[in-house]
Amino acid sequence: MNTNTQNTTKRDSIFLHSNSTNLVEFILSVPSAFLGRKRYFLLFAILLWAAAGAIAQETITVTDTVKPVEVKPEEPARTSYYVEAGSYGTKRETDPPGYVRNLGKTGIAEQLDWLDLGLDYRVRGEYRNNDIRRPDSHSTDYPILYKGKIYVGIRNIIDPLRLVIEMQDSDRTNGQYPLDNRDVNKREMIQGFAELYFKKAFGTDALGNNRPFMIRYGRQAFEFLDRRLIGQNLWRNTTNNFLGFRAALGQEKNDWQLDLLALRPIIRIIDDKDYADNDRQFGAAIGHWRKWSDVVTIEPYYLALRQDRNIGHRMIHSPGVRFYGWLNKSWNYDFTGTYQFGDDGERKQDAYMITAEVGYKFQHSWKPRVSVFFGYVTGDKDPNDDKTNRFERFYGFARPWSGDDYIIPENVVTPKFKLEFEPVKGYKIDTGYSFYWLQSATDRFNNLLAGTGNRDNTGQSGKFLGHGFDSRLQFKPVKFIDLNVGYMYFSTGEFVNNRQDAANGEHSGASHFAYIEMTFNALDLFIKKK
Repeated sequence: MNTNTQNTTKRDSIFLHSNSTNLVEFILSVPSAFLGRKRYFLLFAILLWAAAGAIAQETITVTDTVKPVEVKPEEPARTSYYVEAGSYGTKRETDPPGYVRNLGKTGIAEQLDWLDLGLDYRVRGEYRNNDIRRPDSHSTDYPILYKGKIYVGIRNIIDPLRLVIEMQDSDRTNGQYPLDNRDVNKREMIQGFAELYFKKAFGTDALGNNRPFMIRYGRQAFEFLDRRLIGQNLWRNTTNNFLGFRAALGQEKNDWQLDLLALRPIIRIIDDKDYADNDRQFGAAIGHWRKWSDVVTIEPYYLALRQDRNIGHRMIHSPGVRFYGWLNKSWNYDFTGTYQFGDDGERKQDAYMITAEVGYKFQHSWKPRVSVFFGYVTGDKDPNDDKTNRFERFYGFARPWSGDDYIIPENVVTPKFKLEFEPVKGYKIDTGYSFYWLQSATDRFNNLLAGTGNRDNTGQSGKFLGHGFDSRLQFKPVKFIDLNVGYMYFSTGEFVNNRQDAANGEHSGASHFAYIEMTFNALDLFIKKK
């Protein structure tokens, strides 16, 4: 008998005992002299029999109505404060990256638990029809993109010192347009740093997790927040990276954490050595409060970008805060607000970005989730006044805004509707519909027409950029290969049509983008199943 049933039975017994005791006490209250007389003895016997029958009947009635309490299996004890946001496209790349394996945990060489190793290769074939990023209104292109990565990391064995190096080779063939550093960056070190890692620098949290301190210097690639301001841009064929310092107080498992950045962005050169941009400095302080992560995780942050006068002085300050969490097993949310102030040359920076997503996950074997997203990012209102309202996107990841890479977080207003589900285990499908407007009709649409003729200072070209449908299927045909197949349709709006007409005398009306992508992880070939 389980504990809940025992407690219920005990309460029933107390109730019955109380009622029966009152009745017996009444009977026993008859003067003992009466019991000594034969004429009252029969009355006493009848009352006692009636009481016994009543008690028996009551016992049967109550016992029959007791239902066993269903005992639910106990949930495993919580070991981490970290909760994944669950919003679309915001899951950050891990550190070390997701393709990296610890050799001691693969079954390849258990004694090498101090060595992290990764061997990853990706190839993607694309079909792009009427790509609005190109200078032509009508075009068809079939580029093939290649990206190979190698990662080697050493930890534990010489702690507190840890070392990492990661090389990447990115290339593109079969395209009809000139090569650019979005697609091509040959044989480059994207990470190469030394790190000091102190496991218990700040003791432990309430769950018993170590609260470490880490500081690293060198070339680094990472992601923070929802990736819209700081991201590696993993979809793109080349990677955002930096040179400088990164420090962290605490880790993801802790109830609080603080990340500090002081860096220079790396300038990607197509077929020569990359180098740090000495004219720009990027800094950040990013907090993570997870004490209440069963309901909300709070991430306050401050980002700053300084650009020296020899390339045009800028000093952009950007405080913001992100709130995300799960209200229950079905409802989740993700809200972010960012404000920007400072100097952009002779003009004052005054811009902001707001993003909000609410989703509902059905408790079904297909794991369906529907969500609504809204993004609002300011653009410059008047090119002739003393303020610029164009939002500085820093080094963010553009793909959550649009799967075809047309939209970035600058001068845009967009509602998006998404559906995600998994009809067969391991086969993930997401699809959605999006609408896009310029926030300011007098500012540019950055990715239109290769960056030329993409602004109408009069505002007479309109605001509507277009709307489109997107879909994607992700699955693993074998354990060491990931396949990603997708299609996007974009119907151009009045602004795009008017600017294409002004530049080329014609407009496309719609564009199509389809792709097949295969990622091969060499180490997964040798991992032994447990």
